[in-house]
Amino acid sequence: MKKLQRNLYFLGIDGGGSTCRARLISSEGSEEIVLGTGKAGPANPREGVESSIKAIMSSVNKALVTADMDSSILKNTIAGIGLAGIALPDRYHALTQWEHPFRKIFITSDQHIACLGAHNGSDGAIIITGTGSCGICITDSKTTEYGGHGFPLGDKGGGAWMGLKALQYGLQAENNLGPKTMLRDLIHDRFKTTDNTIIINKMVYNTPAEYAKLAHLVFTAAEMGDDVATDIIKDGAAYISQMARAMLKLNPPRLSILGGLSRALIPWLDKDIASHLKQPLDNAEAGAILYAWQCLARERQKT
Repeated sequence: MKKLQRNLYFLGIDGGGSTCRARLISSEGSEEIVLGTGKAGPANPREGVESSIKAIMSSVNKALVTADMDSSILKNTIAGIGLAGIALPDRYHALTQWEHPFRKIFITSDQHIACLGAHNGSDGAIIITGTGSCGICITDSKTTEYGGHGFPLGDKGGGAWMGLKALQYGLQAENNLGPKTMLRDLIHDRFKTTDNTIIINKMVYNTPAEYAKLAHLVFTAAEMGDDVATDIIKDGAAYISQMARAMLKLNPPRLSILGGLSRALIPWLDKDIASHLKQPLDNAEAGAILYAWQCLARERQKT
């Protein structure tokens, strides 16, 4: 970012399926200064636009607290907002009609801002493995997206998908309709009950974020030598490797993997894919700020 206007603030908001994070910055000449950060709950508008807005504002208000500033500055704040699930037209439209407190907002997907942050605004590709899974490759001004169809239709290799698989195999094992697996007992321990009806009633209408909380059980069982859990991870990792291989055909200069499951999944990826991975240069909140700045700059060029 260059030559940011004085007395103008920027907010970068990363609204994922489990967590919403905000970063507030100001500028002094050509330098950006991080003033505060905040964290709130799920912000995926698939689960409701009102709950998404509530999470966004909660993360923003917490950023204001850490910055020791009040909400009056928001009228001089440009917000870049990246959200999971924003591809649904009705959700996007509803958010564009939001009577927000900011000077201006620019909305895009969470994978877009993550890619901008990971490569400092330059060309590159990323895969996100968090509550869901998705990928994006930006090369020569062309953007190609992969996956991100949402749970339960897609998001293979993500936390919610793994949590669902853990429940499915655990319930099958309980009735001797599938292979024996430690997942059954780990699930009972997690819910503090052996009554499957209670578990089913709790989870059948639950959110992707709640399913994702069960993903760690799969890795725990795999570490203990459980074949079912190992096969779940291998299946998910193979899908992520396949996504990465499709991206690499577009010759991105950098490829990164990020998200809550990324560190756990990397050892399971195909070795040739793992060898291509580079550390992200910054986070998605920084990417959201870059996106807001880019959009504002384009608007000013038109005037």
